[in-house]
Amino acid sequence: MPLIVYSILYAQKHNFIDVVYISTDDVAVREIAQKYGAKVIDRPEAISGDFVPTVSALKHVLEMLDGDVENVILLQPTNPLRPENLLSEAFDIYQNGNHDSLFTVTRNHQKFGRIENNKFIPFNYTIGQRSQDLEPLYFENGLLYISKASLILKDVIVSENAFPMVVTHPFSNVDIDTLEDFDYAEYLLNRK
Repeated sequence: MPLIVYSILYAQKHNFIDVVYISTDDVAVREIAQKYGAKVIDRPEAISGDFVPTVSALKHVLEMLDGDVENVILLQPTNPLRPENLLSEAFDIYQNGNHDSLFTVTRNHQKFGRIENNKFIPFNYTIGQRSQDLEPLYFENGLLYISKASLILKDVIVSENAFPMVVTHPFSNVDIDTLEDFDYAEYLLNRK
């Protein structure tokens, strides 16, 4: 099943999502999206490609739609695996907490550093410190984003006041950018 289908089917399971849109400049992606019931917005070449920020595509979709949109939920195809109840829980937090945006994060338990002049300089620990004693650091895992449409029209997906929803599920480590990432996602999917 193509990666994009996982996000389409996941979105369609939630009755608070009115319409699923796919923004693309690719004919094959268009056909797949339509086959699975998503509406397609043709993305102009000027805002397509690997180096264009996602917010450009989201803003374009909003500008192409008739009528008002209050909230936008972004489910990226490179994060095809999501816990079953994640979106429902996130949307409840988003609405009940009166947030303007929400995104998912996961705690990182690694010791980070940088190399300068062939010397390792620790970033989040001191040499010899136990991993269990590290100050909690989190990374944006890309599983989902929820934002007010008004923010996106200002070129913002995640505001300074966004709610960081912590996800501890193994799927939070799946962001497919390489063949190794794909293999890991396939391994997790087959375990389920």
